[in-house]
Amino acid sequence: MFQRILVAVDPSPSRLSAVRLAGDLARLSDAQVRVVHVVASTATLAAVVPLEDDAQAKVIVDEALAALRDKGVKADAALAHGLTTQIATAISEAAAEFDADLIVLSPHHRGSVEALFNPRISDAVAHASRTAVLLAPEDGTEA
Repeated sequence: MFQRILVAVDPSPSRLSAVRLAGDLARLSDAQVRVVHVVASTATLAAVVPLEDDAQAKVIVDEALAALRDKGVKADAALAHGLTTQIATAISEAAAEFDADLIVLSPHHRGSVEALFNPRISDAVAHASRTAVLLAPEDGTEA
């Protein structure tokens, strides 16, 4: 079973299902979990513009940590920074650094045209990483 699980969270409500799934799996195998959130920026012609600040990111990570610890899961967290085009790479690098044997993500559903121009992070992580990737189903309940 898995011993080191990385769960990637973002500001969307779907992160709650990913945290819950990672916690459930961790309890089954007494695994350690690392929560990672990539603080994203976007590049314009003139500057790099942050899409959120570290304080907002810390709230997201702290919420996930509290949910995991409430379930008795050993967990820690890390923030990464990168452009929106680098999020998948940052998650994959965080998994490698943590020596994760599983990455848990929440999928973001997009239409086929939108996905063509803006690929899903989950797809990009699966292609960029040498670690198993599990997509948590979105079911609307809280962690």
